[in-house]
Order: sequence, then structure tokens, then C-alpha cells
Amino acid sequence: MAWSTREIAELAGTSVRAVRHYHEVGLLAEPERRANGYKQYGVAHLVRLLRIRRLTDLGFSLPQIAEMGDDGHPADALRALDAELAATVDRLQRARAELALILDRSAPLDLPPELAPAATAGLTDADRSFVVVLSRVLGPQRMQAWADVLEDLPVDPVARELDDLPADADEPTRRDLAERLAPYIRRLHADHPGLTAPHSDSPRGARFVEQTAQRAMRELYNPAQLDVLRRAGELLR
Repeated sequence: MAWSTREIAELAGTSVRAVRHYHEVGLLAEPERRANGYKQYGVAHLVRLLRIRRLTDLGFSLPQIAEMGDDGHPADALRALDAELAATVDRLQRARAELALILDRSAPLDLPPELAPAATAGLTDADRSFVVVLSRVLGPQRMQAWADVLEDLPVDPVARELDDLPADADEPTRRDLAERLAPYIRRLHADHPGLTAPHSDSPRGARFVEQTAQRAMRELYNPAQLDVLRRAGELLR
């Protein structure tokens, strides 16, 4: 039995171009030629083509197939591919879960999934940006504390006053707002002790967390807001 290039490509469920490429990269041996110069493929070529197609369908690359040679059951390669596919499936499942959360909460893409509640917590753009920055430096314990806060963030007029505070707010206004803001912050800390937990589990260390947070605050909040937060912090000591 002898087949032409087109015929064997059809039998193997591939293309003439693919067959020629397999010849070029050394995966498929060149067949003998008829007297008229046309190639004539045999059963061994068909079996080899079917093997190549099966392996590529499973996810092996052509270089990987070449490394297998004629091993009829490359167990190590199959196990390695199985582990790779399992990791891919796990990654895709996590991606789908994140997409579901983003769609369900209309969450912005810059928020990590565990902080998706920030999308519906009524945060200002500055507050949300600050949370995004924190998500890159906090350890799991503090991240969970922030997630819990954002899940059920209490609505308090004093917090809104801070959001709306102009940069040129006078001294009495700042002092009064700080005195009223301190109890609000104290309640948050009491309800969520993790907010004040040490940064011992932070990947980059406590000092880096503090420096990053301070830099972000200087960029995101105006001088009056920063002054009120500083005063409120002093009242909490």
C-alpha cells in the first residue's frame, strides 16, 4: 500500500503542509519515491503521523515529541504533561472564579479578588488607590483584616467630611475633625484587630510597608487631610 502526500495527510487528519514540516524538522522520515518522482508513503509513515497528531493534540510541542524518539509509552513525559495541564486547569479555575467575582461586584480590574468588596464600599478614588497599593505590600493577616473592613465598612459622616476636606482648611476645622475622627478609627480597630497587627508576615518587611503606605498617602491626600489623620493618630495613642 502506498499513498501520496495528499492521501496520507487526509488519512492522518492533518495537512500536506504539516506533513512537509514534519519532514523538515526530522519528525517524519522521507519516503521512497516512485519512478515519476512522487513520494509514496507506507503504513509506518501513517502510524508515525497519527502518533505525532495524537501527541500534539495532548499538548506536546514538536521538540518534545522529537525528544521522545520511538518510545511507545513515554511515561515520564506523559506525567510531566499531566502535571502541567493540572496546573493550567487550576489557574483557569482561579481565573474564572476571579472573573465571576469581578462581574458580580462590578469590581475594577486593579483590585485583587480578596479586596473586591472595595468596589461596593463607597470608597473615594484616593481611598481605593491606597487599598490597591496596600494589596501589594501587606501580608495575608493584614490583607484579610482590610478585606473584612471593606466587606462591612460602616458609614459615618465624619469619614465623608475627611474625604471632602479642602487643602486650605483652617486650624480649628482640622482640629475639630481630628477629634471626631479618632473615635471612628478606634471603633474600626476594635472591630478588626487585624488592622493593627504587626507586619511580621509582610513579604518585604514592616519598614517597607510603612514607607510605601506613607508615600502613597502623600500622593493621594491633600495636606489638610494628612494633618487630620496625623492628629487623629496621636489621639489614639
